[in-house]
Amino acid sequence: MYGALWRVLPGPWWVRALILAAAAAVVLTACVLWVFPWVNDFITPQDVTVEGQ
Repeated sequence: MYGALWRVLPGPWWVRALILAAAAAVVLTACVLWVFPWVNDFITPQDVTVEGQ
């Protein structure tokens, strides 16, 4: 998949690298802003009690 994506992108290798870095930044930002908070609503943390010593 990554090889096919690399071949489809235009320009020399450094332009392709910049495009992929920007795409990765967009995907990571979308995950942090929208996906992770949405998934957090469905995950219930377990009750953990830590006793003092």
